[in-house]
Amino acid sequence: MSVEQPLWRALTAYRVLTLGYALALFGDAYGEYRHPLVAAVYMAVLTVWTFLTLGRVRSAERCSKRFLFADLTLALTGILLTPVADTHLRIVEGAPTLPSIWTAGSVLAFAIKGGWRWAAVASTLVGVANVVQRGSFARDSLHNVLLVWVASIAIGYVVEVARASERTLARALQIEAATRERERLARDIHDNVLQVLAMVQRRGSEAGGEAAALGRMAGEQESALRALVSDGFVPNPRHPENAAAVRRGRLLAALRSRTGAAEADQEAADAALGPCDVRALLTPYGSSQVTISAPGTPVLVDAYAAAELAAAVGAALDNVRTHAGEQAHAWILLEDEPGEILVSVRDDGPGIPEGRLADAEQEGRLGVAQSIRGRLRDLGGTATLVTTPGQGAEVELRLPKTRATP
Repeated sequence: MSVEQPLWRALTAYRVLTLGYALALFGDAYGEYRHPLVAAVYMAVLTVWTFLTLGRVRSAERCSKRFLFADLTLALTGILLTPVADTHLRIVEGAPTLPSIWTAGSVLAFAIKGGWRWAAVASTLVGVANVVQRGSFARDSLHNVLLVWVASIAIGYVVEVARASERTLARALQIEAATRERERLARDIHDNVLQVLAMVQRRGSEAGGEAAALGRMAGEQESALRALVSDGFVPNPRHPENAAAVRRGRLLAALRSRTGAAEADQEAADAALGPCDVRALLTPYGSSQVTISAPGTPVLVDAYAAAELAAAVGAALDNVRTHAGEQAHAWILLEDEPGEILVSVRDDGPGIPEGRLADAEQEGRLGVAQSIRGRLRDLGGTATLVTTPGQGAEVELRLPKTRATP
């Protein structure tokens, strides 16, 4: 049940009770009115309207904007008709208006339906009508107007908070239900599907030939499925948006490589091509030998920076295959930190001997110097290589968000 539903039921009862109170006041002072027939006609219309519209104030769906304005118009009409039906002396002495406190029901309907802003507008209109009807700022009239104004705004604010809390609770319950279902599926997948895929990979590798290719594909599917049930996200690189982002990044890279391309033109192209999710560009590197871990939310950078960052990761994986062997395992970790994006590529190979990178650079092999460090340097980031002989190597790619975010 909606948390605001009891308020609608209370408003329905309030309108009926205040109608009875207004009719009692009218009957008690009937002989004192200057034009009692005018007052009687209005009270008859008010009575019929109240009972015919009881169904309108039972829920937010039935209480439309058109009804709210019509209801408030009837209340304001009664206030402004009071000087016509009643004597000036009674008005000055503080006699109630024709609708009396029934008017507050119209204002409260605005508060429950639209929140405190709607309530402020409706109560202000009622206050202006009361001042016009009285002809001056009397203390008792001002007190009643302020009371309705403050109460309606407070109720409207409470309704807004209640609605926000209800939405938050509903979202939390959905997440809890989805998490439980995912855990159940993960258990079933782990007990059945993953074991079958692992067996196919092992038997295929042992059999060789076409069975080896089948085993390799089974291993890749096992890796992707294991990431899905553990992290809850495996981006699809073939998704139209991700594929388009890759093409945009390559297009911008070609533009930047053109001699004479103005820096202003390059920055304009950066903004025009739009952001890209780095996770989608790293996912194709996943396999049975490469494990990818990424946040559950998009990691957005401009298309050129994403393409260059993914290319640097690809160069790092090429080094792993070249120097650690095809059977070496690699791990890619993508982290979205407050001020920068960090991508770590780690392997379990033999590591890089001390001085090997300097020798390779002198020999003209610039894989690490240009394909990795050069790309990050051009993006305003850094690439750090940490290696220990016999314990593998790790490349840390850091890209500041001040450059990465368009």
